[in-house]
Amino acid sequence: EVQLVESGGGSVQPGGSLRLSCATSGFTFGTYGMTWVRQAPGKGLEWVASISGGETEYYEKSVEGRFTIFRDYGKAAVYLQLNDLKVEDTAMYQCAKGGRDEWRLYQELGRGTQVTVSS
Repeated sequence: EVQLVESGGGSVQPGGSLRLSCATSGFTFGTYGMTWVRQAPGKGLEWVASISGGETEYYEKSVEGRFTIFRDYGKAAVYLQLNDLKVEDTAMYQCAKGGRDEWRLYQELGRGTQVTVSS
């Protein structure tokens, strides 16, 4: 059974930073890309960033240069470093099995961790 468990969310002021973590199990982590998505209140699911098995990174335009996705094969975990946070980054962040072009097909997401940015 695939399990994805996010942590690291919280409340920060604009300009602040957070590091989100996603612990995985139930599949061969190293053979899959991984993705972070988010959902703001009243909005649909939005792709944020993906990392391939070969560690190529992809970012949604509004987060490029502020967010960094990376993975630890030994821990079977994927992370999202969030810097220079903006109010519009407020959302529930979920990790998903699969890379940029696959995560929608697998439809395997964690429950999420809430990020709230406000002054």
